[in-house]
Amino acid sequence: MDTVTDLQTRALAEISASDSLQQLDELRVRYLGKKGEITAQLKSLGSMEPDQRRSFGQAVNAVRDALNQAINARRKALETEALEQKLLSEKVDVTLPGRGEQRGGLHPVTMAMERAISIFTRLGFDVATGPEVEDDHYNFESLNFPPHHPARAMHDTFYFGDGRLLRTHTSPVQIRVMEKSDPPYRIIAPGKVYRSDSDQTHTPMFHQVEGLLVGRNVSMADLKGVLHTFVNAFFERSLAVRFRPSYFPFTEPSAEVDIGWEKGDGSESGWLEILGCGMVHPNVLRGCGVDPEEFTGYAFGMGVERMAMLRYGVTDLRQFFENDLEFLRQFH
Repeated sequence: MDTVTDLQTRALAEISASDSLQQLDELRVRYLGKKGEITAQLKSLGSMEPDQRRSFGQAVNAVRDALNQAINARRKALETEALEQKLLSEKVDVTLPGRGEQRGGLHPVTMAMERAISIFTRLGFDVATGPEVEDDHYNFESLNFPPHHPARAMHDTFYFGDGRLLRTHTSPVQIRVMEKSDPPYRIIAPGKVYRSDSDQTHTPMFHQVEGLLVGRNVSMADLKGVLHTFVNAFFERSLAVRFRPSYFPFTEPSAEVDIGWEKGDGSESGWLEILGCGMVHPNVLRGCGVDPEEFTGYAFGMGVERMAMLRYGVTDLRQFFENDLEFLRQFH
């Protein structure tokens, strides 16, 4: 019995003095584990007389219960102490000044898009929108693209399994507007378009702003005046503009528009292509129920990313879509 009493005194003292959960667990194993000292005392019961075995067994069980209680109490105390230390080390001084948040800004492509829309709306154009998933009729056929026409290959189209496609330009919006109402029309169609192309100046998804004006006595001179006004307003300076003959299935005559451009350092100047345009083809008007003998019109289209690159001096289109915050913060 003296041995059991000494064991209890020694174990309780060590448990009380333990200063870590790991040390406490080691004491639990030493005294209460399968090969611990309490277990060893219980194994000695077999060699004792019945009366002695009963009293000794009760004493050992009492010591075991006391050690369990002491270990649990010490564990809670150590866990509480550890939590208090953690809270103390992680406390926040609410009287310190805040770090502040950086102000966000619009993406440069968004700014270029909104700028173009603002200029054209001030010129009297309404904004029209349409679906990004189209069918062959609206994306090609109604725009005077015959089946197997080589111009279809210029668009590198993304097709779905059911024959639908991601629109390659916002021109289908013009067709939908003309089918639903009577002339005159004066609209722009801004939005996303998709083509299977990716390099320094092309991305699979990009943005366009296209325009359409149909009415009586509309001429190429009207188109040139509107586009020249737009170019000067967009770049906020007077620029030389030239119209170079080109080909589009949905306009006749057709033209590419170039602007006189000088590099930022003034070392080199020349012509830069910025958009395509032309007089709406009679077949397109006729297909929408508009009499080409009574009404004429013009259409134009431009890539917004291209305009943003020129306005902000960006040399690689892919920078707009790499989510580089250091790059994007330049345009706030």
